[in-house]
Amino acid sequence: MTHLARTPKQIGAIVKRLRKLQQLTQTDLASKTHLRQATISALESGEVGTQIKTLTDILAALNLEIVIQKRSEASAYEYMLDV
Repeated sequence: MTHLARTPKQIGAIVKRLRKLQQLTQTDLASKTHLRQATISALESGEVGTQIKTLTDILAALNLEIVIQKRSEASAYEYMLDV
C-alpha cells in the first residue's frame, strides 16, 4: 500500500500507524534502531529537524522505503493547512 506524505506531520502519522500495525511500541522501535524513544516520539509528532539518516533508519526497521515521484496537484491552501 502506498501512503502519501508531504509534510513532517504526515510522515510522522504514517510511521506511527505502521509501527502500531506491526505491534511495536516506540520503545521497541527505538531499541531496533538504537535511537532514543524520545526521538521516535518527536518524529511521530511531526516535529521538524529530524535528520534524514534517522528517518531512513526508522523506515528500514519498519521494512519501509521512500519513493520519490513528481508531486500530484494539491492546492496551496491544502498544503498550508497540513492536510
